[in-house]
Amino acid sequence: MEVVMGAEALSAFLREEFGQVAGDFALEAVEAERVWLRMRPAERHLRPGGTVSGPSLFALADVAMYLAILSRIGPVALAVTTNCSIDFMRKPAPGRDLLAEARILKLGRVLVVGDVLIRSLDEAAADGDAAGHREGPVVARASLTYSIPPR
Repeated sequence: MEVVMGAEALSAFLREEFGQVAGDFALEAVEAERVWLRMRPAERHLRPGGTVSGPSLFALADVAMYLAILSRIGPVALAVTTNCSIDFMRKPAPGRDLLAEARILKLGRVLVVGDVLIRSLDEAAADGDAAGHREGPVVARASLTYSIPPR
């Protein structure tokens, strides 16, 4: 299946419909089977000990999958998460951006299943495009199911 919403359209949709969180994320790339979404953790994303909190990592995984789905089905604001399982594998490197790679595994009429790998980016990718630096250590892995409302 082809991409029906590209990076620019998805970013605009996120700002328009979810302005309260849109500033936390930057869309890096959109392809037919996956989306890359960057998060620059700020002080509000940290937990005691100086690492990125679980809820912040969940938000990154959830928004990345949501955008991956919209890239394929168009602007459906009421597509919702029905299930998420997340494994926290290691602490993200302090002060480093995080990059989520969301991949759609099955796109049905009602349900979408996908997974997200969240990586801690190295210093070389911290200030620029992450395209050449997508192989940082995996800090979390999530499996998500979304429900698509009837059209």
